[in-house]
Amino acid sequence: MYVAGRIEDYALIGDMQTAALVCRDGTADWLCLPRFDSPAIFAGLLGTEDHGFWRLGPAYAPGSEPPTATRRRYRGDSLILESEWDTPRGTVRVTDFMPPRDGAPQLIRIVEGLSGRVPMHSALRMRFAYGQITPWVHKVGDRTVAVAGPDSVWLDTEVDTYGKHLTTYSDFTVGPGDRVAFTISWQPSHKEPPPLPEPESSLEATEDFWREWVEQCTYHGPYRDAVVRSLITLKALTYGPTGGIVAAPTTSLPENIGGVRNWDYRFTWLRDAAITLSSLLRTGYRDEARAWREWLLRAVAGDPENLQIMYGIAGERELGETELEWLPGYEGSKPVRVGNGAAHQLQLDVYGEVTEALHLAHMTGLARNDYASLLQLKLIRYLEGHWNEPDEGIWEVRGPRRHFVHSKVMAWVAVDRTVKLIESGEVDGPLERWRELRDEIHWDVCEKGYDRERNTFTQSYGSKELDASLLLIPQVGFLPPDDKRVIGTIEAIQRELSTEDGFVLRYPTDANCKDGENLDGLPGDEGAFLACSFWLADDLAMIGRVDEARRLFEKLLSLRNDLGLLAEEWDPRLQRQVGNFPQAFSHVPLIDTALRLTASGAYGG
Repeated sequence: MYVAGRIEDYALIGDMQTAALVCRDGTADWLCLPRFDSPAIFAGLLGTEDHGFWRLGPAYAPGSEPPTATRRRYRGDSLILESEWDTPRGTVRVTDFMPPRDGAPQLIRIVEGLSGRVPMHSALRMRFAYGQITPWVHKVGDRTVAVAGPDSVWLDTEVDTYGKHLTTYSDFTVGPGDRVAFTISWQPSHKEPPPLPEPESSLEATEDFWREWVEQCTYHGPYRDAVVRSLITLKALTYGPTGGIVAAPTTSLPENIGGVRNWDYRFTWLRDAAITLSSLLRTGYRDEARAWREWLLRAVAGDPENLQIMYGIAGERELGETELEWLPGYEGSKPVRVGNGAAHQLQLDVYGEVTEALHLAHMTGLARNDYASLLQLKLIRYLEGHWNEPDEGIWEVRGPRRHFVHSKVMAWVAVDRTVKLIESGEVDGPLERWRELRDEIHWDVCEKGYDRERNTFTQSYGSKELDASLLLIPQVGFLPPDDKRVIGTIEAIQRELSTEDGFVLRYPTDANCKDGENLDGLPGDEGAFLACSFWLADDLAMIGRVDEARRLFEKLLSLRNDLGLLAEEWDPRLQRQVGNFPQAFSHVPLIDTALRLTASGAYGG
């Protein structure tokens, strides 16, 4: 029986427009074409072999499990995956990559014999529309093409192929120095066939692309390998044509195995993209920051008062959420969702994240954009009348709106950064009025969001619950790190929201929480949220507990898979990664914490 790999068993390859996940046994179980948010042609990750996959590796006996790679790695600082199998008959390598696109999107797989003579087996089962549609597969000359509706996928290889059980197979043997390439290319079905691929020259060009891109990195500290791998991952999650950044390339990988906390992350969250931009800027990547700023201005253009928390990768506003009933879900985690109904939630913190990103771009010397400054002013005019409303908050709760403390803090950030912009003389605005607004929001939070008896800020006004987003209070400058309320909040979160491993939960999810109701309106629990755990490491460093911060950070680094990738959460009970993968919201704070610890000198020898 087919079973998808553990989430951490997958490798990411991509071309800055879409991405594939490849398991340790050489199976590509996830690929959407031609964009991140397009329907998948390989959806086995969320279902079975019947929903699409491409397995390429050493041949194995019928009825047995395909062998897993003996070792795998990325080729240097790139997104080129190399998997090697040591078999009784010899050693073989499969190199998987997607060349940065200049035409048709391609997934290229090159088999190379290293020693002995190794029998190989390729099984390609294309299923369009998330595994729902079986395409018409036929030969056009020496090429194989699968067609269904508007889509066609072309297979090119020099070895013989044959069809059986609605699957395209190849059986061949490689010896030392032999190289056999397979390429699939997507093309609209009404157009001419895509050009014949050139796998070897594409491999060279892809390696050159990543080498040149990584050379721009300005971080050279002790955690460089982890930082560079995270930066490469963030670059891979960027949609090149528009500059939009997806939160993750997957949908419905569960936050709770077997549960319903399954969401589509193949969109651009303003929050995630804004913090991604800040990490890129601080490590030398100005082109990506400029492209994201232009994406933001296009997405929000004409309607900044109705700022959405997320958009499509080209700025689309309608992201209607539906359920794919024919997919059983990852390890039975249903429903499988596409689209995201949270797009139209009110999350006031987004105004702060966007304004902070624009402020950082300005402070780091990114060329001024007059409309960006105008947008910032418009956002604050909206906040003037709405900052004191309840909202759904940073975690997109599907329960009732509340006065979330983090949302108010980020509203303060938005006003504070705009006041500083006006003070710099770059723009004109009601300076005194907004200084007063800044003070009013600050007083409101300290008065209504702080529990004096416990010496901690709380999740929302009047609540007894804690929330890991409170860890951002010193990081955004709302209060200094040595403020007793900040230290009290950090220590309270360590006591009440930490797992036995020392990682941090976002908030209580069980029905026995202090406030007597389930905050997010969903059944089941979730794992430790990795971003929040990195935030705790940051805060510990800020309050002088640098050795403790370093230990936590290095413990978090140990959760990465063998290729340096992180999902959204860590399940402390199952000791495995959970949630969509790989997750920008995990890799960004990894970079930020590495930068902070390096600046403080808090790292081992």
